[in-house]
Amino acid sequence: MKIFLVLTSIVLPVIMFFLQKLRIKFSIIFNLGAVVSAIIFGEIASVSVYEIIKDNTVFMTNIHSIFLNPFFLLTGGYLGIYIIYRLIIITIDEA
Repeated sequence: MKIFLVLTSIVLPVIMFFLQKLRIKFSIIFNLGAVVSAIIFGEIASVSVYEIIKDNTVFMTNIHSIFLNPFFLLTGGYLGIYIIYRLIIITIDEA
Protein backbone atom coordinates (compact mmCIF):
# COMPACT_ATOMS: atom_id res chain seq x y z
CA MET A 1 0.00 0.00 0.00
CA LYS A 2 2.83 2.41 0.83
CA ILE A 3 4.47 1.73 -2.53
CA PHE A 4 1.19 2.52 -4.27
CA LEU A 5 0.88 5.82 -2.43
CA VAL A 6 4.46 6.82 -3.17
CA LEU A 7 4.17 5.91 -6.84
CA THR A 8 0.85 7.70 -7.13
CA SER A 9 2.23 10.86 -5.57
CA ILE A 10 5.13 10.85 -8.05
CA VAL A 11 3.64 9.39 -11.23
CA LEU A 12 0.36 11.35 -11.36
CA PRO A 13 1.96 14.82 -11.14
CA VAL A 14 4.47 13.83 -13.84
CA ILE A 15 1.63 12.63 -16.09
CA MET A 16 -0.22 15.88 -15.42
CA PHE A 17 2.93 17.82 -16.34
CA PHE A 18 3.29 16.08 -19.71
CA LEU A 19 -0.43 16.36 -20.48
CA GLN A 20 -0.39 20.12 -19.92
CA LYS A 21 2.64 20.35 -22.23
CA LEU A 22 0.63 18.58 -24.95
CA ARG A 23 -2.47 20.79 -24.74
CA ILE A 24 -3.13 24.00 -22.81
CA LYS A 25 -6.68 22.79 -22.07
CA PHE A 26 -5.29 20.23 -19.65
CA SER A 27 -3.64 23.01 -17.67
CA ILE A 28 -6.95 24.85 -17.46
CA ILE A 29 -8.77 21.68 -16.38
CA PHE A 30 -6.16 20.95 -13.68
CA ASN A 31 -6.37 24.53 -12.41
CA LEU A 32 -10.17 24.51 -12.32
CA GLY A 33 -10.08 21.18 -10.51
CA ALA A 34 -7.76 22.69 -7.92
CA VAL A 35 -10.02 25.70 -7.41
CA VAL A 36 -13.11 23.53 -6.96
CA SER A 37 -11.20 21.16 -4.67
CA ALA A 38 -9.94 24.05 -2.53
CA ILE A 39 -13.46 25.44 -2.16
CA ILE A 40 -14.93 22.06 -1.19
CA PHE A 41 -12.00 21.22 1.10
CA GLY A 42 -12.21 24.58 2.89
CA GLU A 43 -15.99 24.43 3.18
CA ILE A 44 -15.96 21.00 4.78
CA ALA A 45 -13.20 22.00 7.20
CA SER A 46 -14.87 25.26 8.21
CA VAL A 47 -18.31 23.68 8.67
CA SER A 48 -16.79 20.95 10.84
CA VAL A 49 -14.98 23.47 13.05
CA TYR A 50 -18.12 25.62 13.27
CA GLU A 51 -20.23 22.65 14.41
CA ILE A 52 -17.69 21.79 17.10
CA ILE A 53 -17.65 25.36 18.39
CA LYS A 54 -21.44 25.66 18.20
CA ASP A 55 -22.02 22.36 20.05
CA ASN A 56 -19.30 23.19 22.58
CA THR A 57 -17.85 19.70 22.27
CA VAL A 58 -14.34 18.47 22.90
CA PHE A 59 -12.36 19.76 19.94
CA MET A 60 -9.66 17.13 19.54
CA THR A 61 -11.94 14.09 19.57
CA ASN A 62 -14.69 15.38 17.30
CA ILE A 63 -12.55 17.06 14.66
CA HIS A 64 -11.16 13.70 13.59
CA SER A 65 -14.57 12.73 12.20
CA ILE A 66 -13.74 15.00 9.26
CA PHE A 67 -11.43 12.26 7.98
CA LEU A 68 -14.45 10.02 7.46
CA ASN A 69 -15.80 12.37 4.79
CA PRO A 70 -14.82 10.99 1.35
CA PHE A 71 -15.14 14.41 -0.32
CA PHE A 72 -12.67 15.86 2.16
CA LEU A 73 -10.21 13.06 1.45
CA LEU A 74 -10.62 13.23 -2.34
CA THR A 75 -10.25 16.99 -2.57
CA GLY A 76 -7.33 17.01 -0.16
CA GLY A 77 -5.64 14.23 -2.14
CA TYR A 78 -6.09 16.11 -5.40
CA LEU A 79 -4.71 19.29 -3.88
CA GLY A 80 -1.64 17.38 -2.72
CA ILE A 81 -1.03 15.96 -6.19
CA TYR A 82 -1.74 19.36 -7.77
CA ILE A 83 0.83 21.09 -5.54
CA ILE A 84 3.50 18.59 -6.60
CA TYR A 85 2.48 19.13 -10.25
CA ARG A 86 2.84 22.91 -9.85
CA LEU A 87 6.22 22.49 -8.16
CA ILE A 88 7.39 20.41 -11.12
CA ILE A 89 6.30 23.19 -13.49
CA ILE A 90 8.10 25.84 -11.44
CA THR A 91 11.25 23.74 -11.21
CA ILE A 92 11.35 22.95 -14.95
CA ASP A 93 10.63 26.55 -15.98
CA GLU A 94 13.40 27.95 -13.77
CA ALA A 95 16.00 25.47 -15.04
